[in-house]
Amino acid sequence: QVQLVESGGGLVQAGGSLRLSCAASGSIFRVNDMGWYRQAPEKKRELVATMSMGGTTTYTDSVKGRFTISRDNAKNTVYLQMNSLKPEDTGVYYCNLVVLTTELSPFDAWGQGTLVTVSS
Repeated sequence: QVQLVESGGGLVQAGGSLRLSCAASGSIFRVNDMGWYRQAPEKKRELVATMSMGGTTTYTDSVKGRFTISRDNAKNTVYLQMNSLKPEDTGVYYCNLVVLTTELSPFDAWGQGTLVTVSS
């Protein structure tokens, strides 16, 4: 119905940058809210950043000033620019899109996850 493909994870040294991408395809009428979550080893999944359809953004305190979420509505894609990365940013990052399908039904879509590893 709706598929998400994530890319951009990898290994980076502390202080470095990465940009994650998440592209949606399928039976999409409109993408509403978009967000990024992460899960560190042996920890619960946490919300990192969100962006509403209108462009309002939220960030968890630990990434404010370092991460930027953005979206390309024409491509149904959400991005997460991560700068000044720290070892504690290590984890699997998941994108989440709240989609209105072509059947005008809401659908909560999740990406497959991409691993970000920040070495000290």
